[in-house]
Amino acid sequence: IQPLPVHPAIIQKARSVQRLPQNTRVSQALNGDLYFSKVLLDDTRTTTSVYARFPHTQTIQQKQPITVKVLDMDAINETVADMYNYTNNLFVGEYSPSGERRPSFMAPLGQSSTQMALRGGVLELECIAEGLPTPEVSWYKESGDLPSSRMSFHNFQKTLKIADVMEADAGDYRCTAKNSLGSAHHTIKVNVKVPLQSAPFWISAPRNLILAPEETGILTCRVSGDPKPQIAWSVNGVPIKDSPKDTSRKVEDDTVILSDVQTGSSAVYQCNASNEFGYLLANAFVNVLAEAPRVLTPPNNVYQVITNNPAFLDCASFGSPIPAITWFKDSQTSILNRDPYVIHNNGTLEINVAQSLNSGKYTCIASNNLGTRENHVYLEVKEPTRILAQPEYMVVQRNRKAVFECKVKHDPTLIPTMNWLKDNGELPDDERFLVDTDSLTINEVTEEDEGTYTCVMNTTLDQDSASAMLTVVEATPTPAIVYEEPDPPTDLELTDQRERSVQLTWIPGDEHNSPTQKFLVQYEDLLHQAGVWHNLTEEEGTKTTAHLDLSPYAYYSFRVLAVNHVGYSQPSRPSRQYRTNPAAPDVNPTDVHGVGTEHNNLVISWKELTGLQSNGPGLQYKVNWRQKDVEEDWLSETVANTSKYVVSGTPTFVPYEVKVQAVNDYGNGPAPEAVVGYSGEDVPMSAPESVQVLVQNGTLAEVHWEPVLTSMVRGRLQGYKVSYWRERSLHQAEAQQEEQQVLLFSGNRTDGRLPGLKPYSLYTLNIRVVNGKGEGPPSPNHNFETPEGVPGPPSFLRIKNTDMDSLTLEWGPPQDNNGRLTGYTLKYQPVNSSNELGPVEEMMFPANETTVILADLKYSTRYKFYFNAKTIKGSGPTITEEAVTIMDEGKEDWTKECVNGSSGSQTHLIKGLKPGTSYRVRLVVKDHSEATIHSTEELVITLPAMKSDQVDLATQGWFIGLMCAIALLILVLLIICFIKRNKGGKYPVKEKEDAHQDPEIQPMKDDDGTFGEYSDTEDHKPLKGSRTPSNGTVKRDDSDDSLVDYGEGGDGQFNEDGSFIGQYSGKKEKDTHEGNESSEAPSPVNAMNSFV
Repeated sequence: IQPLPVHPAIIQKARSVQRLPQNTRVSQALNGDLYFSKVLLDDTRTTTSVYARFPHTQTIQQKQPITVKVLDMDAINETVADMYNYTNNLFVGEYSPSGERRPSFMAPLGQSSTQMALRGGVLELECIAEGLPTPEVSWYKESGDLPSSRMSFHNFQKTLKIADVMEADAGDYRCTAKNSLGSAHHTIKVNVKVPLQSAPFWISAPRNLILAPEETGILTCRVSGDPKPQIAWSVNGVPIKDSPKDTSRKVEDDTVILSDVQTGSSAVYQCNASNEFGYLLANAFVNVLAEAPRVLTPPNNVYQVITNNPAFLDCASFGSPIPAITWFKDSQTSILNRDPYVIHNNGTLEINVAQSLNSGKYTCIASNNLGTRENHVYLEVKEPTRILAQPEYMVVQRNRKAVFECKVKHDPTLIPTMNWLKDNGELPDDERFLVDTDSLTINEVTEEDEGTYTCVMNTTLDQDSASAMLTVVEATPTPAIVYEEPDPPTDLELTDQRERSVQLTWIPGDEHNSPTQKFLVQYEDLLHQAGVWHNLTEEEGTKTTAHLDLSPYAYYSFRVLAVNHVGYSQPSRPSRQYRTNPAAPDVNPTDVHGVGTEHNNLVISWKELTGLQSNGPGLQYKVNWRQKDVEEDWLSETVANTSKYVVSGTPTFVPYEVKVQAVNDYGNGPAPEAVVGYSGEDVPMSAPESVQVLVQNGTLAEVHWEPVLTSMVRGRLQGYKVSYWRERSLHQAEAQQEEQQVLLFSGNRTDGRLPGLKPYSLYTLNIRVVNGKGEGPPSPNHNFETPEGVPGPPSFLRIKNTDMDSLTLEWGPPQDNNGRLTGYTLKYQPVNSSNELGPVEEMMFPANETTVILADLKYSTRYKFYFNAKTIKGSGPTITEEAVTIMDEGKEDWTKECVNGSSGSQTHLIKGLKPGTSYRVRLVVKDHSEATIHSTEELVITLPAMKSDQVDLATQGWFIGLMCAIALLILVLLIICFIKRNKGGKYPVKEKEDAHQDPEIQPMKDDDGTFGEYSDTEDHKPLKGSRTPSNGTVKRDDSDDSLVDYGEGGDGQFNEDGSFIGQYSGKKEKDTHEGNESSEAPSPVNAMNSFV
């Protein structure tokens, strides 16, 4: 039974899907073969399946099922057995007990075999034997012992495994199979090779592909090994050469190119790379599908980070072709693709160092040629949690109180949690420990309270902590030990003097109660840097000797400093001077670069050697250069006391190999390594070609171009600069060019996106290539048009001519049509006194209308209007207005209130009005004969709505009763007045007429209730905020007692509690009589001011 060459292979029963049990009799070999040392009738299987599992790709492949039948050879004759042997099934015979036999090997075959192993690898040796009784297998090494620490037995002693192979593991290994009838031997000769040769290993394994129809994909299976691995491709488990021919598939050694793929061509491709030391197998799934983008990240996610920490906003998406991800912040139209923003390949937006200004709403857009999807997430950048007042180290006497402070500042939107720890554990469960919001108090401290106390402030996003130690002492502590820096070492001596090394010894100074932790050795080079001390080496505090490595051509002096936990000692006295001999340089200059500053030069620069690195006098630099990939000799120049050399007359932007070698009077430094640099750049010579614009929608377009040839770029390509501007709206015939916008697409791009366009507009663009020197010439101007979009809001909405059941709406077209207007939509609904909205009415209007009259409205009702414009792309933003219809005069009768005109008052309070209701008010003045001598125009007054929780007095019983009593009293007074009038009585005015400065005015007497006479003229002014008809007139009352044809009106307004205050004055007309008798007394009804 031979499965696919994978390890391990799993052998199962198909129906029960159980792994075939293995034991000393049944074995699965390392290569997947299945062996039976002896067969039994129980081994019969109607269907035995072989499954090859690929652990790294989580896939399983199944071979053709096999039927195993075990026959009892004593029960059938040889003829029948021969007939069965010609079938496709596998038949084996079971021997009777009398058929016992000696062991023999089924794998490996023969007396001996050879196996190769690599040093450091794993060696697996296998021996599978057959026989009756079932033989047992044992192992030993002929030329030595088995490595017990690195070996293990598997598969019931049939497999010997040695890990971390070494050269000593080479030799002859003997496996012995033994039963009661005898034994058999097999020798395996193992050769161990140093891994100059190796099993295949991955350079680049094939990756799964998701392709859209008509796209192109490449599968690459790049491996290395020694000898070079052989690569074989399969499709769905079938070798690619044996699979049906596919014109869209092309195999080139380690690469499969899939061109113009079609739906239904999804498949699993396998790459098998093998040599004599092993093999590699990898699967790649190629799925061909067309899928519009889907954003997998949940919408409206809220991300919270702490200031100065990185923030990652996810935008996981799926689609085919792979969607392109762009990010926007708040209402900005610019794409977030620059510092501090980084867009990862998986769509995640990273903000390296988040700041508070980065908070806000972020929108990610996933788009491909099948559609666009967007998702909104929110970022909240919080202030970090900081401990402002940290606990301090405390020394407290026993039985005293210790207080540790821990004051914290944190983001107000985060909930902090304060925890106190003692020695990184919980506080003792003791009532002496009191935890406050910003402190820890320990009462009556004891020695057990000593330790380190830590306050930890946690929020949901971060934490901060601070610690302090508590030391408990007796009430009369002993004087503290004084710790000081050590004294400097003395008696420095140089021994074992050599060309480039010397040994330094010294005697330590007093440590002052603090052990010396280390010694620091410093040197001074009197030849190159006199007076400057440099650190040379450090030694442990227990040593008094240091071996010092030195450089040639230097005048050394040494000194030593001691260090303990208090600090550094003073330096020791310098040692005597030690001079080293000159030599050739040991190192070459570093930081070698070749960069052109002009189009025809190359500036070679380097970092000069220090005096100590020069190793001798006469330090110079040998500069070498030559053009790369050109067969020519090196050119060189030797310079001194400089860090650069300029090569002139070079071609524009070509690669050069440069190297710099140090040279002194004693020889040359080591051979330098070549560094590749480029000569100077020049501005590009040509512009991008084949410019095409694909308009995505009214605000976004995609531009494509052919890249400029490298030879025409003439420098290091920085990117492509796209300049575009709006010529005009497609509504307009004349151009109104707007400010030019510029986008730079970095790298060797061939496409880019232009956001923030205006719909229904004509745009022009051109493209330039940019290198390090500047910009190339622009491409020819390319025009494109954006499609229509939704319009902007209407420029205005006005309400005019408000009446009882109708009003007029006027509007203006949007400032930004963004297309051809198809009409307007009006929605309106009533609003009651508690601000509840009624049913919505909707009306449509053509694009050429700018006014409408709404009829059949409810009187004295507030209406809310919603209005927007629309194009074929949809409706634009909505603007709103409100208006109130006036009260219907036919619905309610006029209410009249009499005012005493002789009192001289010009105000009157009207009570009992309903909040949220509109009223019409007018003032009428009548004389004693009920003739109208003055009438004002009508004023429309709207009272503010009362809050729902206020009580309306007009609906209270006590208030209604009081008003009824007052009305009854007024009625009685009116009756009395009528009776007196009918009797012909007259009302004298007495002294008040004579005393009044204006003889035309007859005020009403205070004591007898009589009324004076009033003038027929008074200035009229409308109430502030009231609406009057456009012609300046007010509707007249149809009642007989309305006298609006006379006089002029007075001013009026509402006071703070919503009552009406009417102002009035008048001039009287009178008949002059002799004596002190007045004219006939008028009726109070005819003399009152009436509000009708």
